[in-house]
Amino acid sequence: MADHNQYVTLGVAEELFAAPVMPRAPENFLGIIDVRGQGVPVLDLRLTLGMEPAADTETTRIVVLSVNSISGPVTLGLRADRVFEVTVLDSDKLDPAPAVNARWQNHCIEGIGRRNGAFVTVLDLDKLLGEGAGALSAA
Repeated sequence: MADHNQYVTLGVAEELFAAPVMPRAPENFLGIIDVRGQGVPVLDLRLTLGMEPAADTETTRIVVLSVNSISGPVTLGLRADRVFEVTVLDSDKLDPAPAVNARWQNHCIEGIGRRNGAFVTVLDLDKLLGEGAGALSAA
C-alpha cells in the first residue's frame, strides 16, 4: 500500500480547506493520560534512553513524576518495564558514573548507588527529561 499524505480539513465560511498533518511529537512521546483531572504527558523510558522499544506486558507501569523544565516544574509519566519499590539506597553518597559508551550516560546519570549490595544507576531526571532535554517542548 502506498504512503498517503494526511490532511486535516477545515471549514471557513462556505469554503473547504485542507492543511497537511505532519507528526511533530518526539518518538518517545506516547500520549497524554488523565491524572486527577490533569493531562499528563507520558514518555517511554526505553526510547528516551535510546533503547529498543518493547511491547507492554503485565508488569509495564507508568510512574508519574515532577521534573524541572526550562519553563518550570512539569508533571509527566514515565513508562517503564516494571516498578519494584520506593526505597532508600545503602548510602547517601553516590559513586560517579563509569566512563562507558552509553549514549545517555553523560547527560542523565547522577551516579551509581547500591541497594542491598546490588548496583543501581541513579537517573538525573531534570537533565534527562527537563532542562535542555527538548522532549517536553513538543509534548
